[in-house]
Amino acid sequence: MIQWRSGVVAAVVARWAGAVEYAVELGAGASVRAIGYVELLGELPVGATVLLNTTALERGLGTGGLAVVIASPDHVPPPVADVRAVPGHLVKARYTPSQTMVLGVDEQDSVHHPLLADADTLGRLPVVVADLHSALPAVVAGLRADAPEARVAYVMTDGGALPLALSRTVAALREAGWLAASITVGQAFGGDLEAVNVHTGLLAARHVVAADVAVVAQGPGNLGTGTRWGFSGTSAGEAVNAAATLGGCPVCALRVSEADPRERHRGLSHHSHTAYGRVALVPADVPIPLLPGPFGERLRAEAATLCAASGGRLTAHDVPVAGLEEALRAAPVRLSTMGRGYDEDRASFLSGAAAGRFAARLLAGG
Repeated sequence: MIQWRSGVVAAVVARWAGAVEYAVELGAGASVRAIGYVELLGELPVGATVLLNTTALERGLGTGGLAVVIASPDHVPPPVADVRAVPGHLVKARYTPSQTMVLGVDEQDSVHHPLLADADTLGRLPVVVADLHSALPAVVAGLRADAPEARVAYVMTDGGALPLALSRTVAALREAGWLAASITVGQAFGGDLEAVNVHTGLLAARHVVAADVAVVAQGPGNLGTGTRWGFSGTSAGEAVNAAATLGGCPVCALRVSEADPRERHRGLSHHSHTAYGRVALVPADVPIPLLPGPFGERLRAEAATLCAASGGRLTAHDVPVAGLEEALRAAPVRLSTMGRGYDEDRASFLSGAAAGRFAARLLAGG
């Protein structure tokens, strides 16, 4: 179902790459914050009548507490004179009312097609895989702590948000020069490059972006059901498989928390146990942050159990965290996971940063 609402744009609240946040009046004194995607809608003026999807907002779900602008009936972007002449035929968000056509880096109309047509190897590119979008800035911060000049490509899968423009994190990391490029794969769209799947997204990171490191994670928002298998982060295990199949070096960023109220995510999350321990089927490295105290001991024991259960497929690596707090606090974005900042859940971000530091170790030949 879709919870439809109509309203009027009262103000522009914020802008970032590819998106605009509006204050929308619904009538009877009610108002909401709503996001509009420029690629789909253009920019709307104050006073524009808009149709909104408020389903997730009213249910208390989703990322950012935003309604989504579906359309503005009186401000429809002008039609393209000859849509058949527009390069590209990849349709994303397929067969939804907002499906959009993009130029894929790997399709025939792309100038990069000859480069990717027979590409079959990542040449031992370090590929850091994470469950949550919130791990992205932490991974990059940890990498930059030891390899500040490394070129990083972010490969966004479609387990969370489909429009990359929802992510203020990616916009800020790109603006700060922390990311060389973003690549949206599967049904996700809006990256600097578009690709059909994780495999061609990774190949584009290596051969088109010339990245030193790729980071793979779903977009903002994720789906979980409190069951062993019912969560969108299983895609992390599939990304590990893709990286290894193509001759990359998969690095498993552990999902860790010392503050999550849900016991299944305390310590080493059950998501990491399932995605890396059951879905991933190839050799991969597992960086373990050397956190102090009883929590650090618990985490090392749980990570050791994960690796031992893999029968030698997963290799544990102790990673010191000295200097990573400073690197994380220097990030050009606000660190937040499940509404918790760095000071509320340090282990979560230090785990991501440790994975980035381990990738830097791989670059140095370690």
